[in-house]
Amino acid sequence: MIATPSWMLDTNSKLVGWIAGGLLAAAMALIVIASTSQALAHAALIKTDPADGAVLAQAPARFSLTFSEPVSPLVLTLTTPDGTPVPLTDFRLGDQTVEIDNPRALKPGTHVLSWRVISADGHPVGGSLLFSIGAPSEPPAVAEAIDWPLRSAIWIGKVFLYIGLFLGIGGAFAFAWLAGDGRAGQRFVTAAILCGLVAAPLSLGFQGLDALGAPLSHLAQLVIWDTGLGTSFGWTVLIALVALGLGLLSLAGPRAAARPLALAGLAGVGVALAASGHASAAEPQWLTRPLVFVHGVGIAFWAGALVPLGLALKRQAAGAVEFLHHFSWAILPVVALLAAAGIVLAVIQVQTLSAMADTAYGRLLLVKLALLVFLFTLAAVNRWKLTASAEAGATEVQRRLTRSVGVEVLIVLAIFGVAAGWRFTPPPRALAIAAAQPVSLHIHALQAMADLSITPGHAGPVVASMIIMTGDFGPLDAKEVTLVLSKPDSGIEPLRRAATRPGDGSWRVDNLVIPVPGRWMVRIDVLVSDFEMVKIEAPVDIRP
Repeated sequence: MIATPSWMLDTNSKLVGWIAGGLLAAAMALIVIASTSQALAHAALIKTDPADGAVLAQAPARFSLTFSEPVSPLVLTLTTPDGTPVPLTDFRLGDQTVEIDNPRALKPGTHVLSWRVISADGHPVGGSLLFSIGAPSEPPAVAEAIDWPLRSAIWIGKVFLYIGLFLGIGGAFAFAWLAGDGRAGQRFVTAAILCGLVAAPLSLGFQGLDALGAPLSHLAQLVIWDTGLGTSFGWTVLIALVALGLGLLSLAGPRAAARPLALAGLAGVGVALAASGHASAAEPQWLTRPLVFVHGVGIAFWAGALVPLGLALKRQAAGAVEFLHHFSWAILPVVALLAAAGIVLAVIQVQTLSAMADTAYGRLLLVKLALLVFLFTLAAVNRWKLTASAEAGATEVQRRLTRSVGVEVLIVLAIFGVAAGWRFTPPPRALAIAAAQPVSLHIHALQAMADLSITPGHAGPVVASMIIMTGDFGPLDAKEVTLVLSKPDSGIEPLRRAATRPGDGSWRVDNLVIPVPGRWMVRIDVLVSDFEMVKIEAPVDIRP
């Protein structure tokens, strides 16, 4: 193995210092931004008025939807019993509640209220609830089929955006900081950046289509682009476009300007990825956003250097050995940071080992981990078995290393494809948050009414709390309150539990177990006096 000149060691020291300083400054900026922003996650519907399945004597003046976090409404539609969709455009936003005005008198029968909102991670979520005026009727068909052409376009756009960010900007950084005077692979890197410049705005349009539930044929409509830009993913696209532009300028400009431009572009990769997505929206954001930043920058540093390095070795270009030396020397701390950030993010997102197999997100993570094990093993062999001989000038070893680098690139592309699939799968963390939310129910009768909350709103051990009032919203000093749950379609006879009064004006039932999910009938027996008992009931849906 050849000796390393002292000037090269000085250059390496400066290189690492500049990289560390730039990344630290960008990471600190992200920490400040994250610490002053509201921590949000994947939205889940936790309460509706009217309740799903409710039968009302008269049409409500307004509807309300309460979520686990603040949301922005995208599409609100009321479908009447004859199948006519009525857009709902008058609404007000509370802390976590969307209050929607009813624009017309409703005829008897079953209606469907459909909603589509955008959550903090930039991903749209939607659903529907049924309620009836008078007697229930056959509900109108509003089933939402998966738009596979749009979903495919979103996935392809994500993959090509990753190619631009990681292989393009990362490749430009490699040319500016690692490759010396070598330019093998510059055309590939330029093409990757151009792919990103096309994919970024297209992905914004696809985001708008998905947010509004519109087909690909509506892509040219201004409202589609305006909607996409209004989501958190809009920031990702804008920052990515700036970063891609900086990477392209670093390739075309003089060497003195190339380094700061490429470094700024590399930092832009991390900032763009930290601006939206499941991982960035996770708690605690003072940790997750900087970790996403470090993870994104680490991927770009590693993946971006592979194609230029492989082509330089294949062509035995001048400076190829120096390029290899710089890369092999710097990659170890980068991979360590990349792996550490990825592990912490995975633990935050998945939370339990069982979720790895029980959720689509976890199964995609298992596929990614298998690819990463292969990639890390191959990279370790390259680093510890082949690099020294290749630096010493062994031609055959350089050829082997070139082929191995080519395999690494293919694995990286496969990882991009898996990661793009996460766009359609909420993480177990978000599912757990949704599962922990209570189900709330308002039961109204002439003699009495109650606000019932069951926490958590899924099958298993729960706590029920009730606020009892008169039928005109006045105070009701009940002597006794009994909660009765039954599920006749499953053969479950009534479960009766006496409620206690903890002193805050509510009634509470502890140590209650709801054995199975599904639609239960809830009845609240209110003993008003020694001679008067009021019973009010309504259905409630318990989540799995």
